[in-house]
Amino acid sequence: MCLAVPGKILSIKKDDPLMRVGQVSFGGIIKEVNLVYVPEAVIDDYVIVHVGFAISVLDPKEAERVFSYLDEIEHTIQDKEKSE
Repeated sequence: MCLAVPGKILSIKKDDPLMRVGQVSFGGIIKEVNLVYVPEAVIDDYVIVHVGFAISVLDPKEAERVFSYLDEIEHTIQDKEKSE
């Protein structure tokens, strides 16, 4: 099973087409991500990241929907832990 995570591009450090790297925020956790597969991506875009590589640009509304689902899952887990 593969897992890809949405994140928001905060900055692009290297803009060389073959070495494109940026800082991406995953809910406050910031990681360096290879952006070579998404040459169209710019600062403030949301991207889907798999194993350190951004593999596609994500529509902002879709990104917010994913974050909403993740928040809902987190709250459900916390509620379940409290009830045990």
